[in-house]
Amino acid sequence: MKQPAPQGVGFPAKHQPATTKGTKTMLFPIAIEPGDTDHAYGVIVPDIPGCFSAGDTLDEAMSSAKEAIDLHLEGLDEDDAIIPTAGTVQAHSANPEYQGFIWAVVEVDITRYLGKATKINVTLPANLIRRIDDFVGAHPEYDSRSGFLARSALKELQQSA
Repeated sequence: MKQPAPQGVGFPAKHQPATTKGTKTMLFPIAIEPGDTDHAYGVIVPDIPGCFSAGDTLDEAMSSAKEAIDLHLEGLDEDDAIIPTAGTVQAHSANPEYQGFIWAVVEVDITRYLGKATKINVTLPANLIRRIDDFVGAHPEYDSRSGFLARSALKELQQSA
């Protein structure tokens, strides 16, 4: 089933270059409606319209939310739709629609939705390149200068959503 593309800042699923070999993840907030002995815990993913889940226990609800997010993102990717950026729990919890809900975040590997790596030519001041290289040398989780630039760009895009 084809879902409408969500509004807001995101990136085209198959057209945004991934510039590092490392994994890129997003933390998607989930709103969990408390269950009881007769009702399951309901899960809503506010940043992904139409993405819902449930579970008989809180742990099951959180686990099924990850599966629902992955399946939803796969569908968006297949449709060449924009993969939405994750918002913050703080921003979503202020929405009266979610009053009384339990909040959690689900870490999702979005690497496969970024597309294949594409080489580009970027001109930067020499001092900035030295500072980036020094930072990457002290923080191996960035893998490379390109990894640092890609993760920094994704972070900025997520914050501006």
